[in-house]
Amino acid sequence: MNLFRKPLVFLFLGLALFSCNKKETAFSDPLLTNRDTTVNPADDFFTYANGGWFKKNPIPGTESSNGIMKIVMDTINKQIKNICEKSAEENAPKGSNKQKIGDFYATGMDTLAIEKAGLSPLNAEFQKINDIKDVPELVNVIAHLQTIGANPAFSFYVSQDDKISSKYALFFNQGGLGMKQRDYYLDNDKRNVAIRAEYLKHLKAMMQFTGEEDAAASKNADVIMKLETELAKSSRKLEELRDPLKNYNKLSVDKFNTLTSNIDWKKVLPVLGIAKADSVIVGQPEFFKALNGTLKTYSINDWKTYLKWNLINAYAEYLPKKFEKQDFKFFRTVLMGVTAQKPRWERIVSHTDDYLGDLIGQVYVAEYMPKGVKEKLQEVGNNIRDVFADHIKKLDWMSEPTKKKALYKLSKIVMKLGYPDKWKDMSQLSIDRTSFCGNVLKANNWAYKHMINKYGKPVDKNEWGMQPHTYNAYYSPSNNEIVIPACNIIVPGYEGRMPDDAIIYGIIGGSFFGHEITHGFDDQGSQYDEKGNLNNWWTAEDLKKFKVKTKLIVSQYSKYSISGKNVNGDATQGENIADLGGVVMGYEAFQKTKQFKENEKINGLTPDQRYFLAYAYSWMINRRDEAKINQIMTDVHAPEQFRVNGPMSNIPQFYKAFNVKENNKMYLPDSLRVSIW
Repeated sequence: MNLFRKPLVFLFLGLALFSCNKKETAFSDPLLTNRDTTVNPADDFFTYANGGWFKKNPIPGTESSNGIMKIVMDTINKQIKNICEKSAEENAPKGSNKQKIGDFYATGMDTLAIEKAGLSPLNAEFQKINDIKDVPELVNVIAHLQTIGANPAFSFYVSQDDKISSKYALFFNQGGLGMKQRDYYLDNDKRNVAIRAEYLKHLKAMMQFTGEEDAAASKNADVIMKLETELAKSSRKLEELRDPLKNYNKLSVDKFNTLTSNIDWKKVLPVLGIAKADSVIVGQPEFFKALNGTLKTYSINDWKTYLKWNLINAYAEYLPKKFEKQDFKFFRTVLMGVTAQKPRWERIVSHTDDYLGDLIGQVYVAEYMPKGVKEKLQEVGNNIRDVFADHIKKLDWMSEPTKKKALYKLSKIVMKLGYPDKWKDMSQLSIDRTSFCGNVLKANNWAYKHMINKYGKPVDKNEWGMQPHTYNAYYSPSNNEIVIPACNIIVPGYEGRMPDDAIIYGIIGGSFFGHEITHGFDDQGSQYDEKGNLNNWWTAEDLKKFKVKTKLIVSQYSKYSISGKNVNGDATQGENIADLGGVVMGYEAFQKTKQFKENEKINGLTPDQRYFLAYAYSWMINRRDEAKINQIMTDVHAPEQFRVNGPMSNIPQFYKAFNVKENNKMYLPDSLRVSIW
């Protein structure tokens, strides 16, 4: 269920809080020990900086990647496991946070009960599907399934209106694909043809697990594939979904009805929990026009088969072992190259956190979060904002009127740091030890109701889209805010000691604050004003110059490839702009420190070398080739080696620090180097 539709910005920082004031150098320095000195940093800085660690730490069979993110998540997961197990053992009062956490975790770990229950927790939902007799009933069941965490036919959610950020709106977007991304269905390269063959096997196996005979399961797998391929044909490409104006089509409900003659939205909206609405925002009108046709070109029985599959697909991880293992085989092994499942406890910890994260977060902050986290984050964030302002003032390509507006937007960026001051009220969610799948059903429905209950009410600017223990961060264009959870202040290898400023500003300043703030000024964020509304605040000439620069970064990244698959420079340009801006802003903030001003070497490394190595450390992630290709096809973030080598190829100070010459692979001529913010 997509409750937070604005793109979330991934960053992978580190582990171990800054817990002492005295800087120490007589310890194992990750910036030294992680390196592969057989690699020339001027040819491949990512591998030079991190390759030594990769050689010593191969990717486990249970993982699609290994690196700094896994180091951090292993520690966080063990802490959450401790919270879950203690909660399950306690006789906590009914309705309390610990009772809900403990019961959810306990039912997830009770595999005997899960096997015994089989598909019975979903029987009522299957019955709704079986009872469909005509298109109006079909559409109503499609709408109902949205309320319990499935996503058939289309995507629906409530979020802020892009042009009126003070109000919530109803959004309808393309969706309904089991493999999520249209290109898996339509690209005819060897790899995707093979994936489609595996997907058909997966569909057949899942249908057989529901009790269908071999022939019926094969026939229904074909039906599902054909129907999903039909939806894929009318779905927009990944890069096309990044244009907020083209994906903003506000229609009256009556107008929406004329677009889809087979769907009466005035009757569907109440099923979605919306009593009355004057307008909706339709992201891709052509998709809904095509969907309207498929409601009649495919039989009711075909649609029933598709809905049955969609429901199983949404709940496979919470069902008996055969469903869970088959789901893993396709989505993790075939698509990502992972060969072994994680331990049961780790999977259930992840599920518990997915559904009860706000409850776990409260316990986590109380039991594991040291004091002073918000203050330290605020200090670094303010420093980065100050240098960003200085940088805008010095831009040689932007006029004074646009600079003034950019500076005003920058000054209005809200920083939500550490953890929420107010937690979500989950008192109405009932969790017990009856059924794991049943608990997931209830949690999905609670989350859906929490979302739709926002409609018609004032926008809650205090709400967070992440937990304090979530190793991630994001910028919200509609709120003009960055959200930095508490655990992102930690750096591995510095347990009990204060990292030097190069590391603080290379990781927390650059990969963290600089990156997220720059998102307010990337190709998407730059279209929103200081209030979070889609509103052009640029002069025509400045916007033209900006687009020339963004085209240059698109061109740069489109040349990078993995196993013959090129990075999608258009789809990743926002993240690439933010990465470049983050490195530059972090570096300029670092220049104000004593370490930089006094040119202080640590372990033989100059301040500049340590800064750039620290930035590379923040992206120390080694992915399987299958996972990298999946990332290129489905994600707006480029593979990590390009998130390091890409920005560095544009920065003169990096060239000087690591002696990059014209014959080196990292070298770009001046005419191709990108400088935006």
